[in-house]
Amino acid sequence: MSKPAKLASMARSGRGGLLQRWLQGHRWGFSCSVRRLWQRPLASTFTMLVMGFALALPLVFVLLLTNLQGLSRTLGTGQDISIFLQAKRSAAFAKSMAKTLQQRGKVAHVVLRSPMQGRHELAAIQGFAQAFAHLPDNPLPWVLEVQPRAGLQRAQITTLVEALRGMDGVLQVQDQGLLRVRLDAISTLSGRLLSLLGGLLTLSALLVVGGSVRADILQRSEEIMVLNRVGASHAFVRRPYLYAGSFLGLGSGVLAVVLVLALELALATPVARMTAAWGGHIALHALPASWLFAVPALAAMLGWLGARLASARRLAILEPT
Repeated sequence: MSKPAKLASMARSGRGGLLQRWLQGHRWGFSCSVRRLWQRPLASTFTMLVMGFALALPLVFVLLLTNLQGLSRTLGTGQDISIFLQAKRSAAFAKSMAKTLQQRGKVAHVVLRSPMQGRHELAAIQGFAQAFAHLPDNPLPWVLEVQPRAGLQRAQITTLVEALRGMDGVLQVQDQGLLRVRLDAISTLSGRLLSLLGGLLTLSALLVVGGSVRADILQRSEEIMVLNRVGASHAFVRRPYLYAGSFLGLGSGVLAVVLVLALELALATPVARMTAAWGGHIALHALPASWLFAVPALAAMLGWLGARLASARRLAILEPT
């Protein structure tokens, strides 16, 4: 009689302590699953690769979504409006307009920026200082930074922007808050897509593990039928497959984390250049450290669930009548 059959017979007859039988069953299931995975290195590796890439995709989307939300926070929560006056408008005209705008009920504060201030700010950016050195005059206009009153709805701010565009001497009006609205809309849509994608890829991971376990059960159908005849319980028979599913899930989770870390490392240099160009206001947000441990654990649970579902169906078919 084979070792698993002896263990099953001992469990059925009640020989040995309950804890001893339970430990022996789990030791056999653990060693048996490791041996089966080792005997099929290509199939096991392929299964972990497929699951690893499937789990890495939602992590990449989480990384992108986190950085998109970080960019939205970097832009601030204000709804500032920039008014660019026509080039030939004088300082007296700009000050008069700023005073007029300050008296509007929808305006909380107005900041006036002169062409010289704008030149100094642009000259601080690499490459602009030399460009301004070759210009005979300062081409920059007067700029009014208008901060709407707190509590205004987006429709009210849009009405204010349209009114500012119709004022005399205005060349262009830039609504900086509109960019935040667009980023928030993209962030919301990305969150919904991430949920759908995560659900689909989770289902695909379950199917991959289930297919692998189902193939293994079909190859060992005769052994399973022998175990059933000597009185092995369903828990005893499926235990190696549950361990195998957990190992496959754990390996795929580790692979997914490694892929995301490699992506972060590959993006480190381009992000550093972008951060320098933006004056240090933009930075890459990496995945939280807790995710590095949570993802493999959740993947192991996912592998266990896939093996549990597949083995329950196949073992029920092989059960003697």
